[in-house]
Amino acid sequence: MVNRRGVVRCGLAAVLFGVSAPAASRLAGDMGGFALAGLLYVGAALAVLPVAGRRPPGRVAVRTALPNLALAVVLGGAVGPVLLAFGLGRVPAATSSLLLNLELVFTTLVAGLVFREHIGRAVAAGTALVLAGGVLLGWSGSPDARWGAVLIAGACLCWAIDNSATAAIDQIAPAHVTLVKGVVAGGTNLAIGLAVGGPPPLGPTLGALAIGALGYGVSITLWVAGARELGAARGQLVFATAPFVGAVVAWAVLGERVSGRAVAAFVLGALGVGSVLFSAHAHDHAHRPLAHTHEHGHDDGHHDGHDDGHHDGHDEPDGDRHRPSRHDEPHEHAALAHRHPHLPDLHHRHGHGDAVH
Repeated sequence: MVNRRGVVRCGLAAVLFGVSAPAASRLAGDMGGFALAGLLYVGAALAVLPVAGRRPPGRVAVRTALPNLALAVVLGGAVGPVLLAFGLGRVPAATSSLLLNLELVFTTLVAGLVFREHIGRAVAAGTALVLAGGVLLGWSGSPDARWGAVLIAGACLCWAIDNSATAAIDQIAPAHVTLVKGVVAGGTNLAIGLAVGGPPPLGPTLGALAIGALGYGVSITLWVAGARELGAARGQLVFATAPFVGAVVAWAVLGERVSGRAVAAFVLGALGVGSVLFSAHAHDHAHRPLAHTHEHGHDDGHHDGHDDGHHDGHDEPDGDRHRPSRHDEPHEHAALAHRHPHLPDLHHRHGHGDAVH
């Protein structure tokens, strides 16, 4: 069992973010780390503003999501991008891209140990394979490069915590999460950057905004939507293709040297990501009454409002209640006990010592 839509969304997010890493590394010498990090996330906010502005979240939803949202904004939107921006200028573009594989390892650990997400042998094995692919390629041993690696690893740890916190947010839409990160964290970092180093040149500024719009705005929104359907660890496992995409760009476009070990690393990475396709599990489990917001259809077994005991709370004619179109809005689920193969998505965040969530 696999949620193909979730895999596709996390995969597209990976491609966009993978291209952004080597592209942003070319701007690291034109502006300070705070300015670069701020512009990337301001660009992200601009990209999702048209979508997020169509249906603003209610106050109750924002207040409920606030603890996880604050964690995501501070670590994922503010601290992580700054650490990455300072690290990008110290290591080659391909190396910085491949170091981002550490985000997968940290995300799996945080999701399993802190947020109690079911991991399983397939995801654990996939994580090890992807990590082995990144380690196989290695990086320069110079002191400056080592510090760069430490900074990028720190960014990965921040994003790992952000990933699990963000995947657990089901009260507001993915575009709203991205918008808040861009406005609050991006605006703060940009203000610090302007105060410390003054305004950067116009060309690099526009470049950073464009990279942020695609590599952060669209990418983050796609990842959040995909992770809600796969779980944080599985979503990040698919997203772990991003470093390899970035390495290809650095080698093919930026002209950095490619070694023979790259082929072996790509094989390991592909095997690791492929393992997510076989990571579902089945057991008897019970759903307590739940009200939340996420994208859904009326024919997916959790939102049909008929045979499975769930209801969506829509005031629609009976003839429209089972339409296959997907939409994102608040809805409710009644209590239900059943058994089926599932992932740790928004409807299956139960512990596995018992069968209730």
